[in-house]
Amino acid sequence: MRYQPHERLTAPARARPALWRLAAGAITALAVYYGLIYALFGLVAIARGADIAASVFSGIFVTTLTAAGTLGLLASFGFLVIGTLVAAQLFQHRGLTTLTGPPSLAASHFARVLRALALLYAAVWLLLPSGVPLTPHVGFGRWLTLLPLAVPLILLQVGAEELFFRGYLQQQLAARFRNPAIWIGLPAALFAWGHYMPEETGANALMVAAWAGVFAAAAADLTARTGTLGAAVALHFANNAVAILFLSLPGPVSGLALYTYPFAPDDPALTPLFLVDLAVIGVSWLAARVALRV
Repeated sequence: MRYQPHERLTAPARARPALWRLAAGAITALAVYYGLIYALFGLVAIARGADIAASVFSGIFVTTLTAAGTLGLLASFGFLVIGTLVAAQLFQHRGLTTLTGPPSLAASHFARVLRALALLYAAVWLLLPSGVPLTPHVGFGRWLTLLPLAVPLILLQVGAEELFFRGYLQQQLAARFRNPAIWIGLPAALFAWGHYMPEETGANALMVAAWAGVFAAAAADLTARTGTLGAAVALHFANNAVAILFLSLPGPVSGLALYTYPFAPDDPALTPLFLVDLAVIGVSWLAARVALRV
């Protein structure tokens, strides 16, 4: 595996590679993330009352069935960016560009991979129809008016997750351990655990978590092969844009989707679709590598 470019990201991490620093940093990042969410709740409660604050935050963090709820959830990931940057600076004395790689190179990787994935997903959509009857959800006119908000907020959400998982966690682990099974596998396992939601997905929970773990490993591999977060962010953005803006499962985070599937998230009938999604991840990973020649 050609992981030499990863040195661009791990070299700054080696200045302070102690595992206690990483553990303390990860806890700090999450504490800042959740702390800012609760602080915002408190401000809304002071300004508008506790009942209104509870209603607003329930719509964002519990149901997210509306467009406003989905947009609010996506925007909340800005707090994770703040938390990750605070942790990296406090415990490793690292700034944003040491986590992302050179901005111009990361942007180039992002653009080239996103262009390749847009072509791939268009081909998949046209050539491989699922045969599943879709349910219209958000009206097309309203959907278009929401795009200027939705697209940058999806980019914020995926960028925040990549910054924390493939940026901070992966790079600091790689500074301490040579074996990719550790610095790819551990963040991927944590990413999968974060997507394990049996209360929403029922018997599909393990399958969803496994899918997330495979996705995380693919994003981690691209980061190591390129030495920036650009390709991983593009892969994540393309996946989430499709799942949030175009075709979503009914229920959580469906408020911006043009169409929804006729299945609940816990429906056993989703198994074939998950297998298709796994295949799409593999092909997307290959397309990203071809686009960047890595």
